Amino acid sequence: MSASTYSDTSASPATAQQPGLRPDIAAAVARTRRRHRNHRIQVWLLRLALVVVVLGLWQLATTFWLDPFFYSQPTAIAKKLYVWFTDGTSKGSIWHNIAVTLEEAVLGFVTGSIVGIVLGILLGRARLVAEVISPFIQMANAVPRIILAALFVIWFGLGLESKVATAFILVFFPVFFNSFQGAREVDRNLVNNARILGASRVQVLWSIVVPSATSWILASLHTAFGFALIGAIVGEYTGAEFGMGLLINQAQGTFDTAGIFAGMIIITVIALLAEALLGLLERKLLRWRPPSPSVDTAAV
Repeated sequence: MSASTYSDTSASPATAQQPGLRPDIAAAVARTRRRHRNHRIQVWLLRLALVVVVLGLWQLATTFWLDPFFYSQPTAIAKKLYVWFTDGTSKGSIWHNIAVTLEEAVLGFVTGSIVGIVLGILLGRARLVAEVISPFIQMANAVPRIILAALFVIWFGLGLESKVATAFILVFFPVFFNSFQGAREVDRNLVNNARILGASRVQVLWSIVVPSATSWILASLHTAFGFALIGAIVGEYTGAEFGMGLLINQAQGTFDTAGIFAGMIIITVIALLAEALLGLLERKLLRWRPPSPSVDTAAV
């Protein structure tokens, strides 16, 4: 069981301190919390040890056996990161390049998610329209979208628009298909009962369909920001004036493997921070949902 599962379990209402709880039950809850906290500490220590071992083996291998020109070294990557964050890059401040990439990714993520959610839910509830349009959507989804980045650069230039378009097209389809499936999975008996009670189509859509599809939508958003980041990087890699993709492209052009790894590390950190924010948003939006039986069992 992952640490995140334990983290969710510790936040479960079943383990929350409640006034008037019997002493033996309160002691059991306290023991469970201690056990989960110790488990999380153990997991993080093991992760830290794994990172240290991997970096140590990498440093040793590139010192005695492998050519650091091709594989770089952790110390060289750390030095490159230090230079980027203190002296800047050939394209100006590293913070400016990160901000440019983030702006492109966020714009592509927001627009692609909104359009994907709206179209997915509407087509999920309009069966005839979905049957007519679905072959064309499948055809569009089959197009290798990374290649479209080159077309977007030709159409929109080297500026912001071409990167946002690439991020948008990568985000749209996973969000659309999840929203579509979520709208299709709504309990038909629940919808029929609401209509018998006089609910309009808009009320059914807003009160039943959208909340039911929320889990599907949020699940797709977890991967969608990663796609948005990939779209921005690929767009910058194809042609740009600033951004992390451009820095990686320049590092590749000068055979600077430390620069390539440094760019990858920065992008990975950005993706992990975005994933943490989305997880926080998911917990807030799904607070209304009762905990699953498995969580309750694990909590006790």
